[in-house]
Amino acid sequence: MQKNNLLIVLIVSSLCFFACDQAEEKPNVIIFYSDDIGYGDIGVYGADLIKTPNIDKLASEGIRFTDGHCAASTCSPSRYALLTGEMGFRKKVGVQPVNAPLSIQPTQFTIGKLFQQAGYQTGIIGKWHLGLGNGDINWNKEIKPGPNEVGFDYSFIIPSSNDRSPFVYVENHKVYNYDPNDPITVSRVPIPDSIAGTSYPDAIKNPESITVYQGDAGHQCSVINGVGRIGYMKGGKKALWKDTNIGDDLVKKAKTFITKNEDDPFFLLLTSNDIHAPRLPHPRFKGATTLGYRGDNIVQLDWCVGEIMKVLKQKGIEKNTILIFSSDNGPVYIDGGYQDGSGKGNHKAAGIYRGGKYDIYEGGTRVPFIIRWPSKIKPKVSPALVSQVDLLASFAAYFNEEIPIEAALDSRNYWDTFMGKDDLGAEYILEQANTDNAIAIRKGSMKYINIQDERYEMYDLKVDPQERNNVIEERPKLTKELHKDLMMLRKIHLNALYD
Repeated sequence: MQKNNLLIVLIVSSLCFFACDQAEEKPNVIIFYSDDIGYGDIGVYGADLIKTPNIDKLASEGIRFTDGHCAASTCSPSRYALLTGEMGFRKKVGVQPVNAPLSIQPTQFTIGKLFQQAGYQTGIIGKWHLGLGNGDINWNKEIKPGPNEVGFDYSFIIPSSNDRSPFVYVENHKVYNYDPNDPITVSRVPIPDSIAGTSYPDAIKNPESITVYQGDAGHQCSVINGVGRIGYMKGGKKALWKDTNIGDDLVKKAKTFITKNEDDPFFLLLTSNDIHAPRLPHPRFKGATTLGYRGDNIVQLDWCVGEIMKVLKQKGIEKNTILIFSSDNGPVYIDGGYQDGSGKGNHKAAGIYRGGKYDIYEGGTRVPFIIRWPSKIKPKVSPALVSQVDLLASFAAYFNEEIPIEAALDSRNYWDTFMGKDDLGAEYILEQANTDNAIAIRKGSMKYINIQDERYEMYDLKVDPQERNNVIEERPKLTKELHKDLMMLRKIHLNALYD
């Protein structure tokens, strides 16, 4: 009898060990994707006028990459590349306008579908800005296709960006807090009075309605919360977001998603809109810096990261959760013409690097890039060249999941680099500005740029990190080699170099 009991205990223990081992093999994954955060905006990357204790702690517990890149220096193409493993210029993906159609086809393979394929619950919470539907959306009915059709079981999104209509959240195909008695209309042009729905001031006709700060000519349409925006909207008053509460709203939804899925592996893409203009930090963060609303919003962003770190610890899932922090593009001070006090002071948002948002130079795509996985990753600082576009193929390799033929064409497996096991990184990465108006290739420390008007520039970042000395004339052999590579890669894909 005792032998039988002992045998049962051993079997149960073995099964428990196996189950625990299996759970360990499927870590939760959160990508915290910030907006417009530059290389020099975070404490551990050199910021001394902005305090970011939570992100600094994240970096101290994981890998901090010093040569980490988003795929583009503007929002939509970077997000497209992260999700699809394909550079945005291949599909002419630029910054999406009001009522843009979905830029990812429902048949495309995405990082969300990869995680679903690997047995994960998937969610996206925050800024989307990759279009919805077919471009002719009825905002009073189901809004699709969208995130739910391209790999996310749950979605709670800002449809475009906080500076353009509509000014509401969409949760799983439907406007959040929708009121059927106040129908919503969204348009790029003024909406006639005959259309039903709550009317909002027109920034041009009613300049007195702008009570916060003025935007440029492109942001002179509907006035929401005292700020002029891109595009027009009527209706949906009950559903309007309050800018100062967006950070809190997204954190609350993220905590709910994590809590609901804490017992099963989950993938969460949390896309903060903090820092993107118009900047309206919550009152508790106003004046947190001497750098205007942009600096204050970075402090708010750091709080949001801290709240996610806190809930993971509270739920006991911190050790087996991969938490990635990065940004969709480099920094900009005055964006959309909004005069919010940003840009003052001796803060260098891009660090030592040239340019920022919209630019092909390093300041446009070299961004904070941190990966923490307490049970697996040993803290370090890595000089490896890495790109967000390679996350999809790297996770696929880890899960031993196949990527369909002709999917994720620019994504390659650098799992060991992302885990800190080697500092070699990518032999090549591509960078772009908006759509295909400027494209660059990085190979080691060398950067070769094709500017839109067929001007070419080449820099040796090892000795010239600020990209001031164009060495094309001095190094003709290398110029020819990189020109050939870049021209080939514009037409096909990066994997061709390894076929």
